[in-house]
Amino acid sequence: MNVTFDRHRRLRRTSGIRSMVRETHVRPEDFIYPIFVMDGNDIKNPVASMPGVYQWSLDRVDAEVAEAVEKGIETIILFGVPAEKDAVGSSAYDTEGIVQRATRQIRAAHPHLTIIADTCLCQFTDHGHCGVVKDGEILNDESLDLLVQTAVSQAEAGADIIAPSNMMDGFTAAIRQGLDEAGYKNIPIMSYAVKYASAFYGPFRDAAHSSPQSGDRKTYQMDPANRREAFREAASDVEEGADFLIVKPALSYLDIIRDIRNREDVPIVAYNVSGEYSMIKAAAQNGWIDEKAVVLEKLTSMKRAGADLILTYYAKDAADWLKES
Repeated sequence: MNVTFDRHRRLRRTSGIRSMVRETHVRPEDFIYPIFVMDGNDIKNPVASMPGVYQWSLDRVDAEVAEAVEKGIETIILFGVPAEKDAVGSSAYDTEGIVQRATRQIRAAHPHLTIIADTCLCQFTDHGHCGVVKDGEILNDESLDLLVQTAVSQAEAGADIIAPSNMMDGFTAAIRQGLDEAGYKNIPIMSYAVKYASAFYGPFRDAAHSSPQSGDRKTYQMDPANRREAFREAASDVEEGADFLIVKPALSYLDIIRDIRNREDVPIVAYNVSGEYSMIKAAAQNGWIDEKAVVLEKLTSMKRAGADLILTYYAKDAADWLKES
């Protein structure tokens, strides 16, 4: 055969060569591990729609955190499940709220662990929305004051990073100003800057007890059909003081992760959300897929798209699998 062509397979011939030229790497320290904390004693509640995920009472959460740390995970994010709710989510900014108490406890046990506090009201309001509701409308500016109080109380409790997830206009600017005025100028903000009104959030709402009691969140979370809108949201948050940008969900929005990576210089976080997790779990439990291979491929795709960090419920499993590979 007298044909000239490139031999790309030379660099795929052995596992050693493939490893040598691999362009994208996923490491346990890239993961942010979500943990659900709640009031009560001796609680390890399985989340039915998220096999392997639990709600933890404070007397049992230390063991879960210690296991994650042992696996090489350096960062967690706390989601609170309060005992009581009201119209303004007052337990979100209570100094003795569940997230605040969990933060203090985990900080004492793990002084070098990076603790992120999810800053939102939806788990704490009796209506399930991420802000103040009046006559069926989610009020933007009135909600900002409560979000600032929540962020400051979380910083006071020892959170290393504040992660506001409410998608109110101006939330990053308001929280940055509030933290600065309270003496927390060095606490970074990991903004849920690009958060779509996605159908992939259902299992999380089971875990956090955060489903809206009426209506939906489409007036404040983004339309999944929109791409250019994500650029405006991200640019606004960077201008307002965001130190990280989250794109949520991740798997169906890899194009958006790449777009934001190309436009912004701050670290990008891909949120591998609950629905993405549960679909793989269900398929794996039915024997339809190789769970390990699919998860590692999925996480690699997020890094390849441009994410610096991945917030994922698979963090512990993936950390183990990466050590095996």
